[in-house]
Amino acid sequence: MSETDVTQARPREDEPAAAPRNVGLVLAVLAGAQLMVVLDITIITVAVPSIQRGLHFTPTALQWVVNGYTLPFGGLLLLGGRLGDLYGRRRIFQIGAALFVLSSLLGGLAQSQTWLIASRVGQGVGAALLSPTAFSLVATNFPEGPARNRAFGVFGAVSGAASALGVIAGGLLTQLISWRWVFFINVPLGALVLAGAAIYLSESPRLPKKLDIFGALTVTIGSAALVNGAISAADRGWTSAATLTSFGVAVVLLAAFVAIQATHPQPLMSLRLFTNRNRSGAYLMQLLNNAVIIGFYYFLSQFAQEVLHFDPLLTGLALLPAPMCVILSAQLASRLLARVGPLPILVAGTILLGAGLLYASFMSADSTYAGRLLPALLLVPLGFGGMIVTVTVTSIAGVKPQDTGMATGILNTCQQVGGSFGLAAMVTVFVHRIGSSSARPGADVLAHAWGSGLLVAAGIAAASLLVALLTIRKPAGRGAAPRERSTQDSPAPA
Repeated sequence: MSETDVTQARPREDEPAAAPRNVGLVLAVLAGAQLMVVLDITIITVAVPSIQRGLHFTPTALQWVVNGYTLPFGGLLLLGGRLGDLYGRRRIFQIGAALFVLSSLLGGLAQSQTWLIASRVGQGVGAALLSPTAFSLVATNFPEGPARNRAFGVFGAVSGAASALGVIAGGLLTQLISWRWVFFINVPLGALVLAGAAIYLSESPRLPKKLDIFGALTVTIGSAALVNGAISAADRGWTSAATLTSFGVAVVLLAAFVAIQATHPQPLMSLRLFTNRNRSGAYLMQLLNNAVIIGFYYFLSQFAQEVLHFDPLLTGLALLPAPMCVILSAQLASRLLARVGPLPILVAGTILLGAGLLYASFMSADSTYAGRLLPALLLVPLGFGGMIVTVTVTSIAGVKPQDTGMATGILNTCQQVGGSFGLAAMVTVFVHRIGSSSARPGADVLAHAWGSGLLVAAGIAAASLLVALLTIRKPAGRGAAPRERSTQDSPAPA
């Protein structure tokens, strides 16, 4: 079909989006997909000890239960977003969802270490196709302004709450049923997403462009090497040969990718997207904010089990205030954004985020749940939830519909890379504080070591506040960002 036929058959991609008829059901399908993707980042952490016992994992092989998901997920996000732009967002969304569900089913049925790790890799690839296209479909199905802000309020609330819900669900399923259900839970949820996508999502026009193969190869391998370097840093140290090699490969390949994009007539990632000050600031804040949130939940769940002696079920219930606060603040931000613009929300969010992390960093063996953990579990999610919505809306404001996959792919890559580096930095500080003694450290040593890691996270939150003050200017949702020229019109400038 020619480009003319496509535009006659469907609305033009450069026209403003109109809200879909079944607006609630469309949003439910997309939010459900994002729930699965983010849930699987943290749901596995509580189940890891049970998985180790069940399949007799060695400590070295066990880390690939986590890394098998994060490496392909982080490495393929940008490519996944662009594939949706080029070949149809609903099509790529459905392929990603089907692969994710099938891999989850196989993971729950796994009878060997290799089987389980392979299923985690499949989940990561499916997530890399699913997540950026879900973001794109929200952006292209809802017109810029209050309608899109409200949609991203729901989408952001689900996305932000899923990190905490993963820990909660992991504890409940592992203790009450089996570790296998941290995989099986995705099957009915994924089936609903696939059915909803077939019924309620409309296909986007394909762009008459070819995929930038060399750009795809360099950014995919480079991003995976960057994430692998962060994982290796947490495990082996920042100066180990494996870590430095991964970072070296990442630098070379990502530099090559930027050079290719600067001159390619049909780039995988238009460098023009970074010329908008608000958007660049939003991308950087996405990286910094997500650098603290995974480590925050991980450290607090460890503190609850090791120091407060909570079992997995009670640990999950203890974290329950977090997703509730994320949902509350995300909804509030979506309503305020068109009135006050992004800067006040981002400043307030980073202050709450930093205050909660700083308060949690003073934990000790004598700390209680109500006195130390609960205040942090209120402050941090309240700050984080509002920023999810605001950063997302700001990063997509003014982007041509046919480039939303590209823009959301960058946003998701910042999220994944930020989470990997932040956790690596916090774990490095934790390991340094407990020392190299083979004896099991006491509760007080562990508490202070986790507190030191959270203090680093508070410093990252302060850096995010500085980025907001220096880069964010015009209000989002009120014509803040001029609409970008499509990358279909001309190549990105060098």
